[in-house]
Formats: sequence, structure tokens, C-alpha cells
Amino acid sequence: MRRLSLDIGGVRIGVAISDPTGSVATPLTVLDARALRGDVRPLLRLIEDYEVELVVAGLPIALSGDEGPQARTVRTTVEWLRSVLPVPIELWDERLSSAEARRVMSESGVSDRKKRGTIDKLAAAIFLQSYLDAHRITSGDDTDE
Repeated sequence: MRRLSLDIGGVRIGVAISDPTGSVATPLTVLDARALRGDVRPLLRLIEDYEVELVVAGLPIALSGDEGPQARTVRTTVEWLRSVLPVPIELWDERLSSAEARRVMSESGVSDRKKRGTIDKLAAAIFLQSYLDAHRITSGDDTDE
């Protein structure tokens, strides 16, 4: 089952996609968050083109486990998306995914200018991979054995 993840921000939404087996996450694109609120068709097109069966939205939870204002904004956006998308949406803890994406890009020597949108889609891939790994282990589909 192919899954698509959304790293929802106020300006940009990072998007990542899994392979058809649901094993590997790959950064895909960045959508304009404000434009998407007026026209959901770009997201619908991705869902259709990649034959997505599930959307995973990152929920920004603080290290303390608390949800702040950004988490409430994400929850509101996800509720709206649930009313317009043809596939189910799950929330997943995205804690530290953006920090990890920044670290990876800095270590790779990517310039600050090029980091902007790339961090968002890389963060989406990082937490999508976490989601895929957790669900593969809990479903007994761990192929490493």
C-alpha cells in the first residue's frame, strides 16, 4: 500500500511518498500551504497519480509530549483534509523530523537558500519512514528475519 506524508506548515507543506510495498519513504515535493487551502487539486492529483491509499500527516508534538499551537493548526487542517480527500488520513508524531532534516542537509553541504523547501519534503520523508518502520514491525511484516 502506497502512503503519502504531509509535513504541514503555515507557508509550505512538505510531501513524501512511500514505494508501493510501503517500505521506503522518499521526498517528493513541496506544496504552497496557502494556495492549497483555496485549491486542493494539486494534492488530489498526487493522490491519484501515485495511487495513494493513506495519507500520514505529521503532528508536531513537543519533547515534553504536549501539543502547542502548531499541533492545533495541524489538527484543524487535517480535519478539513478529511472532508475533501478520498483516502483516510492518520496523524503521526513528527517530533524532531525537521531538526533531523536540517542536520542531514547541513552535513551534505546544502546552502541555506536551497534548504527552504527541501527541508519540508525531507522532514516528511523522515517521519513517513518512522511510520512505515513502526507499522511493518507491529504488523509482523518485518522481512529482516
